[in-house]
Amino acid sequence: MRIRSLGARFAIPCVAIGLIVAGCSDNGSVTPGTSDIGSTNDINPKDPSELRDGGNLRLSLTAMPETFNYLHVDGGTENTSAIAAPTMPSPFTSNAAGELSVDHNFFTDVKLTSTSPQQVTYTINPKAVWSDGLPITWEDLRSQAAALSGRDNRFLVSSTSGFERVEKVERGVDDRQAVVTFNKPYSEWKGQFSYLYPKETTATPEAFNDRDRNALMLSAGPFTITEIDRSQNRIVLGRNPKWWGPTPKLDSITFSVLDSTAWLPAIQNNELDYAYMSGIENVTGARNSKNIVIRRTPEPSWSHLTFNGAPGALLEDPQLRIAISKAIDRQGLVTAAQNGVVDDPKPLNNHIFMAGQKGYQDNSAPIAYDPDAAARMLDELGWKLNGDVREKDGRKLELRDVMYQQDQWVQTAQIVQQNLARVGVKLNIQTVPGAGLFKNVIDPGNFDIAQFTWGGSVLPLSALPQIYAYDPNNLMGNKARIGSPELNALIERTISELDPDKAIELANQCDQMIWASGYSVPLQQASGTYAVRDNLANYGAFGLATPDYTKVGFLK
Repeated sequence: MRIRSLGARFAIPCVAIGLIVAGCSDNGSVTPGTSDIGSTNDINPKDPSELRDGGNLRLSLTAMPETFNYLHVDGGTENTSAIAAPTMPSPFTSNAAGELSVDHNFFTDVKLTSTSPQQVTYTINPKAVWSDGLPITWEDLRSQAAALSGRDNRFLVSSTSGFERVEKVERGVDDRQAVVTFNKPYSEWKGQFSYLYPKETTATPEAFNDRDRNALMLSAGPFTITEIDRSQNRIVLGRNPKWWGPTPKLDSITFSVLDSTAWLPAIQNNELDYAYMSGIENVTGARNSKNIVIRRTPEPSWSHLTFNGAPGALLEDPQLRIAISKAIDRQGLVTAAQNGVVDDPKPLNNHIFMAGQKGYQDNSAPIAYDPDAAARMLDELGWKLNGDVREKDGRKLELRDVMYQQDQWVQTAQIVQQNLARVGVKLNIQTVPGAGLFKNVIDPGNFDIAQFTWGGSVLPLSALPQIYAYDPNNLMGNKARIGSPELNALIERTISELDPDKAIELANQCDQMIWASGYSVPLQQASGTYAVRDNLANYGAFGLATPDYTKVGFLK
């Protein structure tokens, strides 16, 4: 499952690798295509009048959500987002070009009403109610802003998403209007309150951390959760009887937890209607399956190797991380993954902007592939060869690389293993099931290198404070535990800049510092290929667009 809240304020860590995505020609062979994000998508667009009423859309998850609170540090994953997208409010939707517009199901208007101080006024749709029938009001926004402000670290947030800059949230002309006042400018304000949760969830640290741990207590989308069956690893959504917007065409959406190796067989056996496809074999197998089509649109997701630079960790020294990065042949890795299915495969050379996105530039020079230079750096750092593996102060340079239990990730790790062996670094590969990968392994820092995918959004600057700012007391999405006061200050300047061109310039200065710190090794950008039931409409490869779950359905 790889659907993101594309108007959302922060990136989502994903376990499935963003490999080889391509369209297919009529003979079933894979036709190379670009991985640069663009302005189109492939969702089989149809007028709702052409769809039958009813039907069950069958989707997959890699694990049951750790919590149904997407705002929580355990909830900021693609699994939780997949459930939240049809069930929770967001102020904005995105089209295929990444252009944001107000979602009038939830808000009649959202506008920047002042720049000094910065103020944003949210006018809530007067029909909008939570699933218990109570109205969505300005108090829900006020409570969420307070919870995500970072002022009380008992709220275990995934991201403060600019709320640390919010001075106050006040009642507007009535209970259906909220006026948000900032004490410092925030450039990515359109990403806030996505998703919006009820005040009952955000009122106290205890409620925030635990209320939605095992179920979503209140929702407000076209669908609501009707069944959570942990014995069968299944979550079912049904039409929300309190929904005030257009009646959904589907009766239900069923999410089943499936290992990635089961996605293609489930598609072929008519057990899923939609699944992400990695690898030529999977893409071709899906393409040749009965009643299945391949839908493809490049998307803002990218795979990477993230280092653990925590104090006391083996890779605490940034120069050691740089040396190891220089020994990794990124072009070789990406070519192995995408050759024949992406035109001229290239590694991603920016931590913030995707190729094809305004602002993208190559800042990767600090880790340019040079194994001889890497070996020299390791010597200079005191890591001396002792047989096949380097040592320093009696400690071997032996790294543990953890990842989701998926063949493509393991193949990537095996190539990295060979690269590093050449310079005297031993890499041990450890695979972990989707359940607990982040909560039990990556988030606690139980790794030297972690392989996973970030699923981004149309608001790329929002990733800066979430992932790359460093506060040891509030890590949010900084899985690497790497950062500096200097980078924090530059990130602060960047997200305070309301001039888009100046913000892009500052963001690339941040990216240069991130590369120089040896934070991570970006690999390939996903080009978004999905196997989709051929009679499914308004659903597929969304690229930058937001799904409209009221229009998703099956052809008559």
